[in-house]
Amino acid sequence: MGSLEIASNILNLISVLLARRNNAWTWPVGIVGCILFGVLFYQVKLYADVSLQVFFVLTSAYGLWKWKRGGEQKTDLPITRLKARVFLALLALAGISTGLYGAALHYWTDASFPFVDSVVLMLSILAQFLLMARKIENWWVWMVVNIVAVPLYASKALYLTSGIYAVFLANAVWGWFTWRKLMNTQA
Repeated sequence: MGSLEIASNILNLISVLLARRNNAWTWPVGIVGCILFGVLFYQVKLYADVSLQVFFVLTSAYGLWKWKRGGEQKTDLPITRLKARVFLALLALAGISTGLYGAALHYWTDASFPFVDSVVLMLSILAQFLLMARKIENWWVWMVVNIVAVPLYASKALYLTSGIYAVFLANAVWGWFTWRKLMNTQA
């Protein structure tokens, strides 16, 4: 465990805790943490996770804008739900994308665990879009991401990262309850 792993985990933990609190500072703190995670994952050949960190950096600026100006009349965006069929269609698309990206990594790179790593990538992309849109279902997707990520990172001897993702899992459960309560008070 090096200083890069420690710094990236601390910043990403702060960012995730801020997201649970529905605090817009989640986005800028997350950008710095994701840049550091991208370097770390490149070093251990988890290339799908490197792609994911690039995605997170690019979408975090948009997420900040969306949260602060994406509501009606450029106000804060409210927390809402997806229709069940839309959510299922998005999960199916993530599943197909996982298979395709995992196959590409398997055949064309020396990636470690290309299919499992691709599950983390594709579901994280889905969860990020749902988080940016303040859809409560983002927390369910983050729960699955974290359940998959904990053993993946432990298998690469990224024990701190694995442990932090276990904390992320608990935070996702807590986030769901927090956002559900906030959503009910909005109505």
